[in-house]
Amino acid sequence: MRILLLGKPGSGKGTQAAHLMAYYSIPQISTGDMLRAAVAAGTPLGQQAKSIMDSGSLMSDDIMINLIKERVQQPDCAGGYLLDGFPRTLNQAEAMLTEQIGLDYVIEIEVPDAEIITRLTGRRVHPGSGRVYHIVYQPPQMADVDDETGEPLVQRDDDTEVTVLKRLQVYDQQTKPLIVFYQSMAAEDNTPRYIRVQGVGDVEAVRETILREVGRSG
Repeated sequence: MRILLLGKPGSGKGTQAAHLMAYYSIPQISTGDMLRAAVAAGTPLGQQAKSIMDSGSLMSDDIMINLIKERVQQPDCAGGYLLDGFPRTLNQAEAMLTEQIGLDYVIEIEVPDAEIITRLTGRRVHPGSGRVYHIVYQPPQMADVDDETGEPLVQRDDDTEVTVLKRLQVYDQQTKPLIVFYQSMAAEDNTPRYIRVQGVGDVEAVRETILREVGRSG
């Protein structure tokens, strides 16, 4: 089961990724984790990546593709994998196709922007402990105060409305071409299969919808 999971920041993608990994017994392939592992292992690609990282430059698509190609050949990927954070651009998706890094399913979790803004801008954090609240879905007993210490809660910089709107804009710019790319592939020969589910509502209900749709299209 080789899966690419797409979803806006705040769509619940991380939660659903954890469910899918457990259900299908597949590893999550994170580009950040791969880079750190390759650098720590001192592989030729890792050494090349470390040199680029140390210089402050951006990692090229070629290096990222080769890292993923190396990673999916490892034994724990024999039954599949779940891609996290890659591909982000159309060029990367096309390179994956060229390098025959296969996908069985592309699953998009669709959540309206208005709901994303409510989810993210409503988060409040207790800096000392990392406890997270939400002014709508999980409010503290007293507004803006941590339940256990009575200390003030804060809104993280990346949860302000201005920042959330920018993150959504970047996601749309990067991901809409990917959506069209994979939907076109699915329309041609149903490989990979493209599934879109609504991510609003109970987490378990979203999970069951994903599993049901995968089973129906399998």
